[in-house]
Amino acid sequence: MGDVFFLAFLAALYPTLLAATTVMLVLPHPKRLLLGYLLGAAMTSVTVGLVIVFALRDSGLVHTTKAALGPGADIALGCLALTIALVLGTGRDQRLVERRRKRKAAKGGSDGPPRWQQALGRGSARTTFVVGALLTLPGATYITALYRISDENLSDPLTVASVLAFNVIMLMLLEIPLLAYTIAPDWTPKAVERFKRALRERGRGWAIRGAAIVGILFVLRGVLTLIVQG
Repeated sequence: MGDVFFLAFLAALYPTLLAATTVMLVLPHPKRLLLGYLLGAAMTSVTVGLVIVFALRDSGLVHTTKAALGPGADIALGCLALTIALVLGTGRDQRLVERRRKRKAAKGGSDGPPRWQQALGRGSARTTFVVGALLTLPGATYITALYRISDENLSDPLTVASVLAFNVIMLMLLEIPLLAYTIAPDWTPKAVERFKRALRERGRGWAIRGAAIVGILFVLRGVLTLIVQG
């Protein structure tokens, strides 16, 4: 089960969640906005996750594909993480964003933020609840983790607990600021400002190193699993 929670930390770095959290932290009443988004995101993520994990377990699909998909999924995820590190390291993502911006401007489109970011900017907890519920659909990392959980043949209560624990870790970018605002309301705004400055100055380097380390670890584990099985 250790790899499941490793995947949860990887899922916590989902770009949309990071962007949404950053937007809400700079708006008035961030605590209220974060709570609304967290409730909406948790509702969707936990509900869909439980449906998927029990469907996988009851279908028997896990047992018929375990040998082939296990190391293959590790290698695929590792290659994906290494590709992200390469794209970020070479700056290709910035060139792609710039080309899209120019094409959009040439067509007369708006160069403003996405609609979901505009919705967050209205500063309503009800709005952030809806945005969180709509944006938090299972990605590849979450699906892989659900596959691993269903493969453990846990009891129903432990399966539910595992999905809940995964979501607690995955949504920690929302939970940590909420706890900080509750426990230390005077210190937290200053800490948020320091974090935003550090993110602007060193965020790309953190993302590159993190993606590279994750990619290497997943590829190595997949290759070693294939060697052992062979």
